[in-house]
Amino acid sequence: MLLNIDYRGLEGFLRGLFRLIHFDVPDYTTICRRVNKLSIEIKKTLIPYKGKEVVISLDSSGAKVANRGEWMRQKWKVRRGWIKVHISVDDQNKQVVGIEATDESISDTKEFENLVEQSVENVEAAGGKVVQANADGAYDSNDNFKTLESHDITPAIKIRENEGPTYRSKNPRKGYAREFRELGYDSWRDRYKYGKRWYSEGTFSAVKRKFGEFIRATKVKNMFHEVKLKYFFYNAIIKYDAIHGSFLACLI
Repeated sequence: MLLNIDYRGLEGFLRGLFRLIHFDVPDYTTICRRVNKLSIEIKKTLIPYKGKEVVISLDSSGAKVANRGEWMRQKWKVRRGWIKVHISVDDQNKQVVGIEATDESISDTKEFENLVEQSVENVEAAGGKVVQANADGAYDSNDNFKTLESHDITPAIKIRENEGPTYRSKNPRKGYAREFRELGYDSWRDRYKYGKRWYSEGTFSAVKRKFGEFIRATKVKNMFHEVKLKYFFYNAIIKYDAIHGSFLACLI
């Protein structure tokens, strides 16, 4: 991830390093097999919260499955699709506290409950408590408001302009939708500090700039695994930098 090279290139790098430090150099097939068997838990990459209240922001973005550029897609009508990455990011350390990788057909709202449950578990394991969840209008659904209510989390989900009637509904969304209309977007945004939702956008940008926008794996299962590893490594860099204060500066 750090060198942004494929497994063949990594094998060559290790063979060059072998001239300075003698060790057994695995071939690229072995490297690939070992990488795909890596099992990393997000909670181990998180900086302790020490009892702090945490606000999470949820969003999704695409990862290219090949580095061929858009010209190939437009010229020859060749389309391989995207891998969709769903994440939740905390407001304390800008770290990923929940992640899921799917194909592009899965909507944002279908992964909302999974991300919230991951976030609650991982943040609590690190000594914090999730108190609010920020998300854009793509997550505006009755089920998502129910999910947050079940975890005692305040919703900061932007209500869609074309949302239906709410006054007769028994769903917790009703009260927030009414409040959103009465306050207006600007006042509502300031009350819930909705601007923190952009922390998730910043994370996507940082990961793509540091580790590349495309995926080298060819099997779908390995594609999901590879894209998750990028965000785990991003978390690890932030944690290492918080402890030692130099690694992230070297990367930048």
